[in-house]
Amino acid sequence: MAEHGLTLRFKVIIDGYGSLGNFGKCEGLTMEYSVHEYKEGGQNGFVHKFPGRASYPNIKLTRPIDSDSALVAGWLASIQGAVQRQTAQIAILDADGAVVTAWNLADAYLVKWSGPTLDVGSNSVAMETLELAHNGFLGPR
Repeated sequence: MAEHGLTLRFKVIIDGYGSLGNFGKCEGLTMEYSVHEYKEGGQNGFVHKFPGRASYPNIKLTRPIDSDSALVAGWLASIQGAVQRQTAQIAILDADGAVVTAWNLADAYLVKWSGPTLDVGSNSVAMETLELAHNGFLGPR
């Protein structure tokens, strides 16, 4: 029987650098075509719809600060001052840590990193967020 992927277990890998560790939240795994409508004269029963360009929103990855945060800090230091387009992989893991499936992002690059808000008056968990732009999905590797 096939093992199910768990939404609470996924890791991020950057080609040329390696693993950035496990994350707790991923938003933006989406692909959408724009739709162009053409209203043909004399055809009142429907409107023609044609596919336009594909768009891929930025991927936003969030997690509590942990020992893997040092991997992100090292990656940030390695790319500082230069935008580097790399292949990135987001892999969902099963309960044993084996990869169930993965999405490979073409020409991914860092758009934004946000560290925690440090406030001694708060008892919230320190979080970090990575935001990656990309040019679409690649096939399995």
